[in-house]
Amino acid sequence: MAILYALVARGSVVLAEFTATSTNAGTIARQILEKIPATNADSHVSYSQDRYIFHVKRTDGLTVLCMADDTLGRRIPFAFLEDIHQKFVRTYGRAVLTAQAYAMNDEFSRVLSQQMEYYSNDPNADRMNRLRGEMNQVRNVMIENIDKVLDRGDRLELLVDKTANMQGNTFRFKRQARRFRSTVWWRNVKLLVALIFILLVIIYIVLAFVCHGLTLPGCLK
Repeated sequence: MAILYALVARGSVVLAEFTATSTNAGTIARQILEKIPATNADSHVSYSQDRYIFHVKRTDGLTVLCMADDTLGRRIPFAFLEDIHQKFVRTYGRAVLTAQAYAMNDEFSRVLSQQMEYYSNDPNADRMNRLRGEMNQVRNVMIENIDKVLDRGDRLELLVDKTANMQGNTFRFKRQARRFRSTVWWRNVKLLVALIFILLVIIYIVLAFVCHGLTLPGCLK
């Protein structure tokens, strides 16, 4: 499994390229460049040619292309193209907008060669790409969730209002509970006092009967 050819172009103007084997990849690559619509629309496409696949990434008018064995799949080649695109833009900046054909070839062809070797043979390349994909998925999920939260702004405001109302109801319930406990306590105290008074009256009546009079004469002698 290997990436055998790569180029960077602005429209149909090739700015840098490198090939690891003698093929007609350059000719086919230029034919593909001619077929790409002259727009600023981003695209990620693949073209089949015998047992090779040409993978193309177009971003902001800059096209990065590579030819790889069909057994390599699409994940690694497009990770390679993304890496090359970032390195090229970071290295040359706005110069890519006006550069002549092959203006960066002497310097950047070595970068193409190194990265082709890395993505073709280093097993870490696939792991890194898989990790990058997982991170992008997490980022996309977070962005989607944030968008959904922003879209539900009215619902969030309603939820805040309901929460505030619930807190107010909770405070009122606590005050009412304290008042109820206080009322029950005083009611119990009054009932206890009444029971004690009734018990004393009963005791007095019994003593008056036993002692033969209200003044308890029989018991005070």
